[in-house]
Amino acid sequence: MPHFPSPGDKASLEEGLLFTPKFDRDGLITVVAIGAEKGEVLMVAHMNEESLARTLETGEAWYWSRSRQSLWRKGETSGQLQHVVEMRTDCDQDALVIRVEVGGDGGCCHTGRHSCFYRVVKGDNGGPARLEKTH
Repeated sequence: MPHFPSPGDKASLEEGLLFTPKFDRDGLITVVAIGAEKGEVLMVAHMNEESLARTLETGEAWYWSRSRQSLWRKGETSGQLQHVVEMRTDCDQDALVIRVEVGGDGGCCHTGRHSCFYRVVKGDNGGPARLEKTH
């Protein structure tokens, strides 16, 4: 049984007040998690209908692990639980941004870093791009 109504017409989708998330062909929606305090991008993940419903019900971030093909409560084993402060959807309701407060040591990346976005991509005048670590 679906947790969310189907997206309506373009006007309803873009201007209406009914949350009708548009999942991709794999049943997923992309989610960008940002830190509630500083606004930094922490991670990008995906939710399916069930993980999105659990997130809304519990106020904690639940995701769908594409590699494990299972629900994933962020921080369940690491202590880095994500409390959702705010959730936003884009104009056509096929992507989400969540502002989160992170528990435990405040990290989000499985590498032990605060953010999964710890490398800067540098162009090299037509040559191969290189990465520089920020921390």
